[in-house]
Amino acid sequence: MLLTGGQVADCKAGALLRERLPNCRIALADEGYDSDAVRRQIGARGAAPTIRPKVNRRWRPCFSPVLYRGRNAIEHLFGRLKDFRRIATRYNR
Repeated sequence: MLLTGGQVADCKAGALLRERLPNCRIALADEGYDSDAVRRQIGARGAAPTIRPKVNRRWRPCFSPVLYRGRNAIEHLFGRLKDFRRIATRYNR
């Protein structure tokens, strides 16, 4: 997990997190990370990317909705973190 400023784009933090990706077989990611470059980086680390393809994508890669449901736990974690106002709005200096 990496906490960034509210104005920082996900793709900048995502590049750093992909470099630190531990050895795993499957990498779950939000559809905001659906790009060929991200998929190649994850594949180069030996993991299979499980990223829902964007609706405007011409070629749709393999995608498993069953495995993607595991992301639900991650979404619940962020929802719980946002209950704490200092983290959600970054008031803590």
